[in-house]
Amino acid sequence: MAHPSRIAIVAASLDILGGQGVQANSLVDALQGDGYRATLLPINPPFPAGLRWLRRVPYLRTLVNEAIYLPSLLRLATVDIAHVFSASYASFLLAPVPAMVMARLFNKRVVLHYHSGEADDHLTNWGALVHPWLRLAHRIVVPSEYLREVFRRHGYDALVIPNVVDLSAFGYRDRAPIRPRLLCTRNLEPYYRVDVVLDAFAKLLEIEPSATLTLAGYGSGEGRLRETAARLVPDSVRFLGKVRPSDMPALYAAHDIFVNASVVDNQPVSILEAFASGLPVVSTPAGDIPSMVEHGVTGFIVAENNPVAMARAVCALLANPSQAVAIARAARGGMDQFAWPAVRDAWAAVYAGTDRPSPQPFQSWQSQHIH
Repeated sequence: MAHPSRIAIVAASLDILGGQGVQANSLVDALQGDGYRATLLPINPPFPAGLRWLRRVPYLRTLVNEAIYLPSLLRLATVDIAHVFSASYASFLLAPVPAMVMARLFNKRVVLHYHSGEADDHLTNWGALVHPWLRLAHRIVVPSEYLREVFRRHGYDALVIPNVVDLSAFGYRDRAPIRPRLLCTRNLEPYYRVDVVLDAFAKLLEIEPSATLTLAGYGSGEGRLRETAARLVPDSVRFLGKVRPSDMPALYAAHDIFVNASVVDNQPVSILEAFASGLPVVSTPAGDIPSMVEHGVTGFIVAENNPVAMARAVCALLANPSQAVAIARAARGGMDQFAWPAVRDAWAAVYAGTDRPSPQPFQSWQSQHIH
């Protein structure tokens, strides 16, 4: 298929470690491998050496970042497609909106790639601060049916193209025997409820004193979570902070069970990476997670804000190693739809403007399993 050769991916660089930055960089690599001249245009451009300390100063860092970011959007004059990653609320106004306006001024095709699990609240309550700007996009793409339904309720036809995982980077292995080595790779922000993970882990320690928990992530809640860990589970929790994407496969390989307690979410790349690595997953059902984790088949779903239920689910995996392996194998069996070969044609059609309206190109996770 013929395709435009120049694409700017407007998104966070890996200096901001999170799902969107990981996805953006994965897409740049995959597109370049397919012959596109794809480049990352970072929404968090590097500060000059003498001003880097400003990254630690709220509000002032935003002003300086915008002063550098906005002129950088002139680079969109040299591309065919502006592929703009988007979150919600103020960040939507600060990064995606200027990129879409500039791309439109240059008469470029605009693809808005919206990822936030807070979409419903954003689209419901932000009115003129969101809806006129969404109409700048020639195509809105979302990674999940969950978000597609949110956009549909607000009158938008969004296309689903799942997140991409490099399966070759994550080595699958059965956890046999399964050990009480827990991993959570969510950033330390309130909506990921890492405090619930800590409470669940404290309850698990009462039954499995040798259990360990590793937290890989950073964020505004780190100080409070460290205090909670010191009070509840001293010497049993590791806080790793930022972990580079290249180091993530080894981190998954060193652990046996993945836990997630988020209350706001979409299609977490961290869960996909756990599936690819062979870790059985225990998770709350936020966002699109129920379509990823089928209870008892590809993982365990537990109620939000319920550390007792999470601890019991982990205990159930430890008590039934054969079930844990079966769950991990079933989850890994559905991962091919998240590999680049499964989505490359969909992205090519989006860039060319030839994608079908309201397509259903991807099977739901659960439809891939025979019961």
